[in-house]
Amino acid sequence: MFNEIKDFAAPELDVYARTSEVQLLRYYEPEPGIFIAESPKVIERALKAGYHPISFLVEHKDLEGEAQEILKQYPDVPVYTAEYELLVKLTGFALTRGMLCSMRRNPLPSVEEICRNASRIAVLENVVNPTNIGAIFRSAAALHMDAVLLTGGCSDPLYRRAARVSMGTVFQIPWTYFDKKTVWPQDGMQTLQNLGFKTAAMALRDDSVGIEDKALRSEEKLAVILGTEGDGLASQTIADCDYTVKIPMSHGVDSLNVAAASAVAFWELGHRE
Repeated sequence: MFNEIKDFAAPELDVYARTSEVQLLRYYEPEPGIFIAESPKVIERALKAGYHPISFLVEHKDLEGEAQEILKQYPDVPVYTAEYELLVKLTGFALTRGMLCSMRRNPLPSVEEICRNASRIAVLENVVNPTNIGAIFRSAAALHMDAVLLTGGCSDPLYRRAARVSMGTVFQIPWTYFDKKTVWPQDGMQTLQNLGFKTAAMALRDDSVGIEDKALRSEEKLAVILGTEGDGLASQTIADCDYTVKIPMSHGVDSLNVAAASAVAFWELGHRE
């Protein structure tokens, strides 16, 4: 169902041009809302993960490109299209990925469901930058994490930039937020303990163990906990963890960006011995 864009004010296009990420998140409140997926690769991974499209926005030249196979599968879903010059006016920025899709969010599973068969998980504490969220998810999926848990202060993994930076891996690795009633770190740590996980706080502390410590790899179930940009993990979180883990630095460098640190941590701790 192709629709040539003629009226920029059409309400069907609001989700792409005039609705914020937070408004999309709350679009059907109290039901799960909407998110925008960008690029054929990201959209395809979202569709394979069971998300349902509402509409597509496609640049003319991409109708015969990568988008074609996706659109064939959903002949009844509206497709809005125009030349590049018009789409720039509509969205207010250069549309460099050729294809967007508005999708219904799915209900989030519980922490218990996510962790049921997991032995290595990542826990993100108040990571607010969507770019970092996306990069961490990509590393988690590639480097042997089974799931990702987020505290309430984290940016949403389905925000457009996060999903794009992750290359769609936010749709390939199980994830969820701690329940709103869960007080972090007290209740969250107790939940992890009840599920059989030992906890490893990634922090630059003198009383830490090196990331190569064999005891870490010998743990049957391990939760790798990473903190917010700049400040890192809260002191209470570190105090409540079973391990404090340090990535050795050289050349006088004092720390890594949380996304870079996550890749190192997942590579080293994603295997069990």
